Amino acid sequence: MIITRSPLRISIAGGGTDLPSYYKDHEGFVISASIDKYVYVAVHQTVVDYLILKYSEIEKIKSVDEIKHPIIREAMKLVNVSNINLEITSFADVPAGTGLGSSGTFTCALLKALHTYKKNLIHPKELAEQAAHIEIDLLKEPIGKQDQYISAYGGITTFKFCKDDSVVAKPLGISEETLYNLEDNLLLFFTGYSRKSSSILKEQDTKSKAHDQSMIDNLHYVKELGYKSQRVLESGDTIAFAELMNEHWKYKKQRSGIMSNPNIDKWYDIAMKNGAVGGKLIGGGGGGFLLMYTNENQKLRHAMAHEGLKEVRFKFDFQGTSVVL
Repeated sequence: MIITRSPLRISIAGGGTDLPSYYKDHEGFVISASIDKYVYVAVHQTVVDYLILKYSEIEKIKSVDEIKHPIIREAMKLVNVSNINLEITSFADVPAGTGLGSSGTFTCALLKALHTYKKNLIHPKELAEQAAHIEIDLLKEPIGKQDQYISAYGGITTFKFCKDDSVVAKPLGISEETLYNLEDNLLLFFTGYSRKSSSILKEQDTKSKAHDQSMIDNLHYVKELGYKSQRVLESGDTIAFAELMNEHWKYKKQRSGIMSNPNIDKWYDIAMKNGAVGGKLIGGGGGGFLLMYTNENQKLRHAMAHEGLKEVRFKFDFQGTSVVL
């Protein structure tokens, strides 16, 4: 039995500039953080002559080519696992489609499990590259690369996405005090909406490929907010960071008419009136989690609970994708 786990993530700044349709022309920059909420993958050798896959569905098949789940199929081909006497099961702390990068996280956890099964050592950089290759190059999903990279590396990390498709990863240089302030004062609330991020990101991807100037200008500004966020966080000014989050959310909403909805806008306004300094919707948009920064934790928690929003408490993860058994 092999069990791997891969951390989900919150996007801190610069989200959207990690799509190839943008960074291949302009270079992208993202700050992302992995949290202690995970996707797990278990691989177990069996004696039956078929492959068993358990996720939101159950598959029993005789060959890798018959696999319906596209990520599992392509991952097994990439790692060259052809043995069908296996059972592969996945489960997660948080449902898919909630903006925490579950698809890229699952891909990293699966690849790590398959490489472990094959007794391959794999560096986080190579793991992230393979996960992004499966989702973006092979499956043609109109998504970015930050999910795969932060899940593989862990921590609170800056990523520069270069025009030549290379990625430069560096830990965000913050103090221990700033780290604890972020863990204490960043609150995560589930909106109750789930959605497939690729359907929302497709609009951005299409416009970027068409060199739509308003979209490119928007992403340029969001990238600059990312660099500003790095500077203020590394200086320890978390309030300035929260104000930049608020600015980021305004520009993020401009990228698509379905980025937000009246309920999300209402909850965001209520949060800002009850102690939040800034925040944004995590992920592609349209649902998932609101991330808010506040120095008045209890006031904000009470306001959001009154609206029926459930808080998911978290700490940061610094292990990245790992083998737990």
